Amino acid sequence: MRDLALSYAARFATTGAKLEGYLARKIRERGVAEDGDGRTIDLDIPTLVARLIELGYVNDDAYARAKSRDLTARGYGARRVEQALWAAGVDETVRDDHAPSEAAAREAAALLAKKRRFGVYSDKLRANEERIHEGSLRDVNSHKLRDKQVAAMLRAGHKMDHVRFIMDAPGIEDVEQWVTEALGEQGYDDD
Repeated sequence: MRDLALSYAARFATTGAKLEGYLARKIRERGVAEDGDGRTIDLDIPTLVARLIELGYVNDDAYARAKSRDLTARGYGARRVEQALWAAGVDETVRDDHAPSEAAAREAAALLAKKRRFGVYSDKLRANEERIHEGSLRDVNSHKLRDKQVAAMLRAGHKMDHVRFIMDAPGIEDVEQWVTEALGEQGYDDD
C-alpha cells in the first residue's frame, strides 16, 4: 500500500484527502488485503497519508496555490477556484489563503471574456446592437446572446458585478483600465 501511495503522490499533484480516497478505492477494488499466510491485514490509510504529508510528499498548501493559480490563469473566477479546492479536500483556512485577490479575479474575468469573445470583446453582440439601432434586428436576439454570455461567466465562477462591468463596458480600454486599477490598489503598479 505504501508503494501505491508513493507512486500516486509522485505522479500527481494531490492533497491528503484525495490520496486517502484513492487508497480506499484501491483497497475496495482489490478486496481484502492479506499477508503471505492468508491472514487479513488491517491497513491504516490515515496514518500512511499523515506520514507522506510529514515527509513532504503531499502538501495541501502547495496544491491549493498551484490549483488556484492555474484556474485563474485559465479564466475561472474565485467561486470556481473555491469549489475545486473544496472538492480536493483542502481545509477551509488554506482555501481562504489561496483565494484569488480582487486583481486576479478581475484579470481572470477579462481573460475569459476575451477568450470566449464575451461582452465588449464580442463581435456578434456589437454587430447585433448596431443592427438594432438600424432597425433591422429585433432586440430579443441581442438579449438572448447577452444572457448566454452572462450565464457562462457566472458558471465560470465570476462575481456578478465583474460580469456586469465587462458586459456593459463601453470599450476594451475600459476593461483594461478596470483591471489595472485593481493591480495598482494591491501595490503591483508598473510605475
